[in-house]
Amino acid sequence: MLQKEFSFIEAHLSHINEESLNISKANVGWHLDHVLKVINVVSEALKNSNPEEYKRKFNRLRFVIFALGFFPRGKAKSPKRVLPPEIILQTAIENQLKVAIQNLEAIQSLNEHSNFTHPLFQQLNKKQTLKFLKLHTKHHLNIVKDILK
Repeated sequence: MLQKEFSFIEAHLSHINEESLNISKANVGWHLDHVLKVINVVSEALKNSNPEEYKRKFNRLRFVIFALGFFPRGKAKSPKRVLPPEIILQTAIENQLKVAIQNLEAIQSLNEHSNFTHPLFQQLNKKQTLKFLKLHTKHHLNIVKDILK
């Protein structure tokens, strides 16, 4: 599902210390680490969820963002559990990438009502969660591309 994005991450590991403060306060490594932490934390939540607890509910913000197909920059704040450490090592990103690939493979076989609760979008089913992960990853990789320009 995110093969192209994973290939991009792998191809840009050597640039983790590059930055452009007029694009982002964070360097390339921060964005790559964050994206992988989100994929892995969300994947675990989805795998550990109870599909019977899923309740379909309309969320206006989710509807708008998903319809637009992108996140506006600089509007959201990441939860602490998905923030990168002060020092980001290339090996740590490589290890998280391996786990992320395995997690996305494991998600494919989950029940459609497996769910994850996002702080703003609220409860997402498997399909919505995968869309969120795609949009979130593309958002940060676009920032990386702009930093590297």
